[in-house]
Amino acid sequence: MKLWDKGFSTDKKIDAFTVGNDRELDLVLAKYDVIGSLAHAKMLEKIGVLTESECNNLERELHLILEDILADKFVIESEFEDVHSKIEHLLTEKLGDTGKKIHTARSRNDQVLVDMHLYLKDEINDIKQSVMDLFDLLMHKADLHKNVMLPGYTHFQVAMPSSFGLWFSAYAETLIDDVVMLNAAFSVADQNPLGSAAGYGSSFPVDRKFTTDFLHFKTLKYNSVAAQMSRGKVEKTTAFAMSSVAGTLSKLAMDVCLYMSQNFGFVAFPDSLTTGSSIMPHKKNPDVFELIRGKCNKIQSLPYELTLLTNNLPSGYHRDLQLLKEGLIPAIQNLKACLELAVFSLEQIQINPNILEDDRYDYLFSVEEVNKLVQKGMPFRDAYKTVGKQIQDKTFSPLKKVSHTHEGSIGNLCLNEITSKMKAVI
Repeated sequence: MKLWDKGFSTDKKIDAFTVGNDRELDLVLAKYDVIGSLAHAKMLEKIGVLTESECNNLERELHLILEDILADKFVIESEFEDVHSKIEHLLTEKLGDTGKKIHTARSRNDQVLVDMHLYLKDEINDIKQSVMDLFDLLMHKADLHKNVMLPGYTHFQVAMPSSFGLWFSAYAETLIDDVVMLNAAFSVADQNPLGSAAGYGSSFPVDRKFTTDFLHFKTLKYNSVAAQMSRGKVEKTTAFAMSSVAGTLSKLAMDVCLYMSQNFGFVAFPDSLTTGSSIMPHKKNPDVFELIRGKCNKIQSLPYELTLLTNNLPSGYHRDLQLLKEGLIPAIQNLKACLELAVFSLEQIQINPNILEDDRYDYLFSVEEVNKLVQKGMPFRDAYKTVGKQIQDKTFSPLKKVSHTHEGSIGNLCLNEITSKMKAVI
């Protein structure tokens, strides 16, 4: 069944090519298509297109369809082009002419738009909750291990003293920036496009403010062409926000892979969280974090994929836009899985408390020694040269202690301030 069926058939090759895997992807959107149809039916009753009885019948059948969707009993068979045609078929099968009236004053264009806006609002909120779970864990670990020293590196060279408190809370605070991006994407999604029809409005006096309130959108996309142009815009904005989260996760995963290496030995995990080698019995590989890194790097390419799909399209609907779902929906599931596995694994991280006992980390304290000489009155450049000569002559013997007190330093992590900062945006 095709909603645009005019009594003739298209070639099966054309059908297969144009539909693609839309049926599978539409199963994710099915719940939202029903919710959008409920809003549309109530609005049609309000403006007199449907009688109260017709609307009640449609509501009853739509709720039954929704029950099947939530119970994973809803399928889109090959004879249906998409979720919209399947739901309209079910309504018509049960209600006859009343079912045929559900498509009055709307198009599949604004149906898929409202589906995607509603879906992305829910998914962005889910991602934010997962980010918050990771944030809370990182902050807990930062407080728990705040006094455990850790080498800091620049250019992959031993640089200056750090701590696990500083490391964990660094990623926690970075997640706040990612939440700001997610909030921006939510604001873009939180605009009702329903009622724009094929992109140019309708001759029916549709009540778009009614559907906006019914669907719990903050506002509506007033201009019908602008509403249609949000297809691609809302997906791309969400993809950029997801990319921001993925960038943080990818960097964190890279640190973990590095720190697990025998050359570092900063952290470890229980055997149950690592994998082995088919020929090397000693191996304990960080596959989970390698896959988080790889999946998150793929997610970071998504905004550019969506940009290339949409950047040379004029206003109005184009079938290219169907391809947006192919990249976005799986990426959302992957990002949520990466966040979940990051929390699950980091809960069990094992910290090496004696890292700096190794002599290779003596040079971490060179700046500390320079600063001590400066505090005694020596000009900085002279102090720098003095310590540099000690290092060159191999007479450098530091006290492995630090005294950092400024905001955001080893001795003053500002964990409460970082928590308050997150609460202000989450």
